[in-house]
Amino acid sequence: MGGDVGMGIDINQPIFVISVAAELADMHPQTLRQYDRLGIVSPSRAPGKSRRYSQRDIDRLREVQRLSHEGVSLEGIKRILELENQVAALQFRVAELSEELQRRRSPIEARIFAAGTAGDVVSLARGQRPRARSQAVVVWRPRPGE
Repeated sequence: MGGDVGMGIDINQPIFVISVAAELADMHPQTLRQYDRLGIVSPSRAPGKSRRYSQRDIDRLREVQRLSHEGVSLEGIKRILELENQVAALQFRVAELSEELQRRRSPIEARIFAAGTAGDVVSLARGQRPRARSQAVVVWRPRPGE
């Protein structure tokens, strides 16, 4: 997931005023204000409260327009966009968990344990011998998938 388009422009950077955003999205500025009020596409706000749109916002406005022309209601569009965001967040989380699972599945070295004098279990480093008189040594190797 990159934030760059073309010549190093950050697609998340809010740089377009409403008139430019409306022109880029081929919409009337009043339509953009309505979408903002409805929470469909909510741009960033500059210090003077003016709206600033990013390239991502413009892309989203174009998607709203496409769905609208296909006959989807504004409430339907809002729900579709919410679900798309939720799916993207879940896909990101699945990727994170898959990486973690892969790390945990990587080969784990065998571990060596011995019985201590009090009957306790003592972990031994590789090459280390039990200190006590106990000769009981157990080698533990994880099964694949553990």
